[in-house]
Amino acid sequence: MKKTMKHLIVAIVLGVSLTGATGMPVLAADLEQLKEQGFARIAIANEPPWTMVTTGGEVSGAAPDLARAVLKKLGVNDVVASVSEYGAMIPGVQARRFDMVAAGLFIKPERCKAVLFSQPDLCDAESFMIKAGNPLNLKSFADVASSGAKIGVVGGGTEEKLAIEAGVDRANIVVVPDPQSGAKLLQDGRIDVYALPVLSISDLLKKAKDPSLAMFAPVENTPIFCAGVAFRKQDSALRNAYDVALAAMKASGEFAAIVEPYGYSADAAMQQTRENLCGGPN
Repeated sequence: MKKTMKHLIVAIVLGVSLTGATGMPVLAADLEQLKEQGFARIAIANEPPWTMVTTGGEVSGAAPDLARAVLKKLGVNDVVASVSEYGAMIPGVQARRFDMVAAGLFIKPERCKAVLFSQPDLCDAESFMIKAGNPLNLKSFADVASSGAKIGVVGGGTEEKLAIEAGVDRANIVVVPDPQSGAKLLQDGRIDVYALPVLSISDLLKKAKDPSLAMFAPVENTPIFCAGVAFRKQDSALRNAYDVALAAMKASGEFAAIVEPYGYSADAAMQQTRENLCGGPN
């Protein structure tokens, strides 16, 4: 019997596979199977405004809202969302624990070797959450490395890689389970700086309402990043169908209507291509 999900459901994934009643991982589906079952399983993070989970368990944010709208164009009426750390998202989709990643996962050459990406959807720059006045004068990841400052990063995220590449001592890199935890560590003085994209830090500062906290952006010597929806390498037909629907929404203005209220630039995403961000075909 076809099952339609009336609400977005969140399964908290902490290194445990999303399984069916048999205990075996649920297999990914092609487009026709997704249409038949009435929903797609997506991996998300709880990092506003990219993704947001309410106390009632409903999921919103630019990435899942856009994915749900695109999938509806393809005849898939709903999504079931699993909250995952960024570092577990690609292994999770490869293992068929979900059908796609719709979490603001940045398109990068090394990730393009592991998964297929849609065309770009959400673009942003890097930023630092710091104490007001930026007492350590941290403007780049190199500054963090040379100062010996402790930096908070979300596990498996781009910021962790940027810190390591800049030479930050691993002992000074504090991996946090979610964005909110990083802000709390900075407030408590357990880290000196917290790195996330501009829109994420802006949202955290707005919610914290703490005048002792501030943002420095963009972080010097870091690129502008664009995200896309990630699929298994074997699911090229599903990715290609998603791209066609996404392109139509970009052309019609529906894309801008979804992402711009969250603070994203529709034009920035439309000026980038997957091939450019991957460094070649994907």
